[in-house]
Amino acid sequence: MTKQFIISAPNSNAGKTTITLGLLRLFKRKNIEIQPFKVGPDYIDPKFHELACGKVGVNLDLFMMSQQDIDTNLSHYGKKADINCIEGVMGLFDGAKKDSGSTAELAKKLKTPVILVVDAKAVAYSVAPLIQGFINFDTDVKIIGVIFNRVGSERHYRMLKEACDDINVNCFGYLANLKNIEIPSRHLGLNIQQIEKFDVIIDEIATELEKTLDWNAILEISKKVEPILTSTHKTVASKNITFAIAKDEAFNFIYPHNINAMKQMGEVIFFSPIHDSEIPKCDFIFLPGGYPEAYLKELSSNTSMLKSIKTFAENNGQVYAECGGMMYLGKAIISEENKPFKMVNYFDFESTIADKKLHLGYRTTITNNHIFKGHEFHYSSLQNDNEATINVTVLNARDGKTDTKIHKKNKVIGSYIHHYFGTPEILLQLINQLNNDI
Repeated sequence: MTKQFIISAPNSNAGKTTITLGLLRLFKRKNIEIQPFKVGPDYIDPKFHELACGKVGVNLDLFMMSQQDIDTNLSHYGKKADINCIEGVMGLFDGAKKDSGSTAELAKKLKTPVILVVDAKAVAYSVAPLIQGFINFDTDVKIIGVIFNRVGSERHYRMLKEACDDINVNCFGYLANLKNIEIPSRHLGLNIQQIEKFDVIIDEIATELEKTLDWNAILEISKKVEPILTSTHKTVASKNITFAIAKDEAFNFIYPHNINAMKQMGEVIFFSPIHDSEIPKCDFIFLPGGYPEAYLKELSSNTSMLKSIKTFAENNGQVYAECGGMMYLGKAIISEENKPFKMVNYFDFESTIADKKLHLGYRTTITNNHIFKGHEFHYSSLQNDNEATINVTVLNARDGKTDTKIHKKNKVIGSYIHHYFGTPEILLQLINQLNNDI
């Protein structure tokens, strides 16, 4: 029977990811099968999860996914695990609207206990009312204990533990305040090679935690979860579609759920817009987001690949492109130094990162009575945009209208939104949108 717990914190930058990665590596060392998950739409932390334990972190997102989707993915990815480790997002109760979509809401829906990571760098006994406040704020959220981060000394830890003892809260241990082992804040532009450099740091975190953390106590108190019985009946028949997914240094923001949906409807193959000379034989191309701005020279110089994709699109090939993938389909991407690099030249616009502006938030796209959920996270913007768009309504998490566009030309759709299409039913709706004249 699999056990399960959630790692959260009172606020962002308290050390959730640092503690999570250390635990994942530590459990792996102990030959405990652990499956990581990540609350929210984040693409970066799941890559760190994979580095730490060899298994990709799977997103669980209450805004984009139904409860059934979440249950199905927990069961599917955690079926061989001894323990599911779910890393939260932001502060425990921080959601898109109040606590909607927050780690706390997920904890209640999954009836899963929470371990609170508390940054102790500049605090001692005052952690008592802080922790007690979180425990009492919503008693349906079961906080089973705390782990302290950035602890200055053993004496400092004893003071923190006294505070926990006085409010009758489990204290599982701590991580010392060692700057050289901290995981820095993730940011747009952190590529795969940079992530791999943190392997040694994750090792050091695990070594420190083994000295100062009662990981056996965490296992003992974690919730036992029965496997969720999910229907094996396919509501959408296989279409025998061959999906080609761009995946390399430049394009790698891909939800595993989306890949699984494609596999249920046909065959999935991968290709590299940087390294391959042309696209593979396929029916459908998926150009995900990633870091094209970090590989402008390589992408622009691969002219045979640019021509191959443009020819496919011009001959009624089905293409779905999001964020970086959409930028790649434009005339050019303009670098931070204001230098243009030629791209596929299919969509009639250019994208630029010369004048960075953050666009961030959940999105609901409503078109032809279909609703697609997703999120935006980018610093680039479009210029000289003369491309046709779909007549859609795009809302933010508070149901306010946004100016986000969905571009469509022939059977090619592109937008800045990373949409979730993690079931065959949603994927089929997306394919229908590509084939319909809108």
